[in-house]
Order: sequence, then C-alpha cells, then structure tokens
Amino acid sequence: MLKGECHCGSISWQFDSVPDGATACNCTICRRYGALWIYGHEGVDVHVSGQTAFYERGKALEFHYCPKCACITHWRAKRLEPDGKRRLAVNVRLSDPSTVEHLPIDHFDGFDSFDDLPRDGKTVKHYWF
Repeated sequence: MLKGECHCGSISWQFDSVPDGATACNCTICRRYGALWIYGHEGVDVHVSGQTAFYERGKALEFHYCPKCACITHWRAKRLEPDGKRRLAVNVRLSDPSTVEHLPIDHFDGFDSFDDLPRDGKTVKHYWF
C-alpha cells in the first residue's frame, strides 16, 4: 500500500495495489504539472479523501488539486470503463520518497505519438532532483 498527501495535508490518497512503474508523460498538461502517475480504479484500489477542486480537460479527464495549497493530487476519468469502473491516477510525487523511489519510470509520449516509450533505467528517485 502506498499513501500520498498534498503539502497542507487536506487531501490524501491511498493506493492499495502494487504499481509496476510510475508514468512520466509529456503531454501539454502533464509536462506543466510535473506529476508522476500510478494508475488504478476509483474506490477499488485507489481511495482519495478530502475536498478537491479540478480542471476539466476536454471530454476525458479531470485534473484534481488541493484548493488550499494547489498540489496536483490525481486525475479522474470522466467516463466509466465498460466494466463500470472509473480510471484514476494519483501523483506519486506526493508520497514519502523512500516508499516510491524504487519504482521504474515509464515514459508516455502524450504530446506527439501517444505511444509508450522504452524504459531507460531511471526510477522515481532520479526525478526528485
């Protein structure tokens, strides 16, 4: 289980699965946020507590943040998947570094090709600096 919280502690999340990596995306919004995402499903293996505000990006995603300290906490799919679950990704940068530093970085080209790119051997620890 992994946990994360915003800077002021008003918003927290719990991730009950074991992620196989954290995604760094270069799309027009993720590169601005600098978030590293781990993925699950709302209320199944990812639980968020606290009142967030959000920025709605098109018809697909809501990017949630703390209205007090402005930390980006997670994104939430606007549509349910065919199995009735809702996709949700949390920002692993809100975790204690020692609990996530070992996770390999997955690169996603959300700007141009929408392809998963090969791993380069970096982990979350490399992204703290």
